Amino acid sequence: MALLEVRNVTSGYGELQILWGVDMALEEGVLTTLVGSNGSGKTTLLRSIVGQLKPWQGQVFFKGEEITKLPPHAKAELGLIMVPEGRQLFTTMTVRENLEMGATPKHSRAQMAENLDRVFEIFPRMKERADQKAGTLSGGEQQMLAVGRGIMSEPTILMIDELSLGLAPVLTLDLFQSLRRLKREGITILLVEQNVRMALKVADYGYVLSEGKVDLHGLCTEVENNEEVRRSYLGI
Repeated sequence: MALLEVRNVTSGYGELQILWGVDMALEEGVLTTLVGSNGSGKTTLLRSIVGQLKPWQGQVFFKGEEITKLPPHAKAELGLIMVPEGRQLFTTMTVRENLEMGATPKHSRAQMAENLDRVFEIFPRMKERADQKAGTLSGGEQQMLAVGRGIMSEPTILMIDELSLGLAPVLTLDLFQSLRRLKREGITILLVEQNVRMALKVADYGYVLSEGKVDLHGLCTEVENNEEVRRSYLGI
């Protein structure tokens, strides 16, 4: 049984339909990536999973139980945590305060100190800047902080929207390496990413979304070698 399953989800904004019957399954302990061009529906799918958008049709299951209509805070209590595009940090608060804000689910509060040490170990730069205001950090450091805040929630599934957007290549590499570590620690990850080449290198399983539909899915080695993917996304 998949840890998370999306069945025939249709969704959108107002009268604008974005998703057209999307199916997806996340296996426990697997790093899955969702790639596609701008406007393909990647963020809409994440929002439909975590409850920020109500699917028009279809269902979402977690550990075999339907959770489609649960509100976002209830899904967060289950361990479905989203790191949003654009980071959405509290810029006037310190790094430490932002991280502590991540420990809002009840199950994560008792482990706040241990999880804070864990974030500082994964991202040593966050420890160095613990008392610095988040708004003064570089873009890469802010992304580290956003991921760290997600870790503070003790996620069962960590969903990250556009990890590398606007970042220098060296910082992008550091962040992708941190995902591999989190996977080794048992966190199931869903990575939404425009950097298709890097995403397919770091992930185990991949979905290609095109115009609101799953165009292709499979092991990342298979997806990467697909002729259409190579031509459309990898420039080969």
